[in-house]
Amino acid sequence: MKPNPYASCIDACVKCALACHHCSAACLKEADVSHMARCISLDMDCAAFCELTAAAMARESVNAKAICRVCAEVCDACADECARHEADHCQACAEACRSCAGECRQMVA
Repeated sequence: MKPNPYASCIDACVKCALACHHCSAACLKEADVSHMARCISLDMDCAAFCELTAAAMARESVNAKAICRVCAEVCDACADECARHEADHCQACAEACRSCAGECRQMVA
């Protein structure tokens, strides 16, 4: 089996999706969940989009670059929101989102 040309981007997307799932679950356990609503929503969107993006690249879809372009935007929005919160899980998620956005942009370039 030949190596996938998108391997590092796929890895970043999978890591980001996992970080987003973890962050949204942890946010739901915060004392003031309503304060975390936007974070949770963006985490869920980002996780779903990163999973879609990884799958598209894994099958070398003709739409992979277009999907990656949008994935970078979704990751940026999630990173910006998570970075606003001091919780370790939010900070880790923001970092994973930024890394994924960078990988996606590099793949598209």
